[in-house]
Amino acid sequence: MNTNIENKQNHPGYRFAVLILMVLIAGFSQGMLLPLLAIMLEQAGTSSSLNGLNAAALYIGILLASPFIEKPVRKYGYKPVITIGLILIIFSLFLFPFWQVFWFWFILRMIVGIGDNMVHFATQVWITSTSPVHKRGRNISLYGLAFSLGFSAGPFMTRLLAINEYFPFIIAALFSLVSYGFVLFLKNEWPENDLETAKQTGTWGRYKQVIKLAWFALLPGFCYGFLEASIHGNYPVYALRSGFTIEWVSILLPAFVIGGLITQLPLGLLSDKWGRKKILLTVTFLGSLSFFSMIFVEQSHLLLLFIFTIAGALVGSLYSLGVMYLADLLPRNLLPTGNVMTAVSFGLGSILGPLTGGILIDVMERGSIYFAVGGILFIVFILGVVFKEKAPANVKKAATA
Repeated sequence: MNTNIENKQNHPGYRFAVLILMVLIAGFSQGMLLPLLAIMLEQAGTSSSLNGLNAAALYIGILLASPFIEKPVRKYGYKPVITIGLILIIFSLFLFPFWQVFWFWFILRMIVGIGDNMVHFATQVWITSTSPVHKRGRNISLYGLAFSLGFSAGPFMTRLLAINEYFPFIIAALFSLVSYGFVLFLKNEWPENDLETAKQTGTWGRYKQVIKLAWFALLPGFCYGFLEASIHGNYPVYALRSGFTIEWVSILLPAFVIGGLITQLPLGLLSDKWGRKKILLTVTFLGSLSFFSMIFVEQSHLLLLFIFTIAGALVGSLYSLGVMYLADLLPRNLLPTGNVMTAVSFGLGSILGPLTGGILIDVMERGSIYFAVGGILFIVFILGVVFKEKAPANVKKAATA
């Protein structure tokens, strides 16, 4: 009996399924909190700038945790880090409805950000490190697909506010609790450790190597954080002030994520075939055009819904495409460091997004969100055009094997 359980714990398929479930639940919690709290703060009379600041707290938590995650994962393994991250998320979700105070929510959002980062980093490195090169695009696409699926379901919880404001938080906490049960049956593993290299280069030395080899691969994470936080943190405020109903907002936000769900796996497979950089340049350029075009069609709700879905299909895979590209450009012993820097890049973009969006809503109102997101996508496209790959020959061979 014990042997059967141990074999199940060690089975790559079981491990991959549990890790994907972790990502899905984390995405659900994150996708719920951004619009839900934005709407509740707006209804309480909070300014859009302060609303954006509160949304940024989650990503401040991600940034605070990022420099300290790599060492515990290397020392204690993936499972303990995922477990602690889930406990922090569950604890915070249960506390949100009990005291509806701006700074209390700010602190809880930071704790959720820390927990989310622990779950995402450990699962991301675990999947990336254990995926065969020929399946890397597929596996990381499924990782992104799981997060997007959870994230797209999250905004539907805003409808439960009409019934009871406690319901969304309790449901999300229970889902996280169930996923915690699956984690308990996972066998712990550790990332590949090149101790000699680590001692010789040190943390800052590894950061410099990652930047030298793959600085552009870090930008899709920044861009995705910027647009994700802007759309889910600022757009509900922008839409309500533009005359949209809460019900319509709860349809628009999932439409964007569903668009990304549809193309997540196909774009991952295409990037395996045509190259990550070509796909990244294509989606950032067309994505920027999509957001700029929304300025002219927002009076037609159905047309806006259609373009929202198209935009999601184009840019919804940015984060996972960036992780794939990073794995192609870096040697395996630098992958944990690269994933930490991706999380930092994502966190910076996610903080800058809501703050920029909140200020623009107050200053220019019409079209502010579309200008912000379309502009950042176009800037990343330009930087991608000038980026030259500097991956070592052995890494390039591995990537094409």
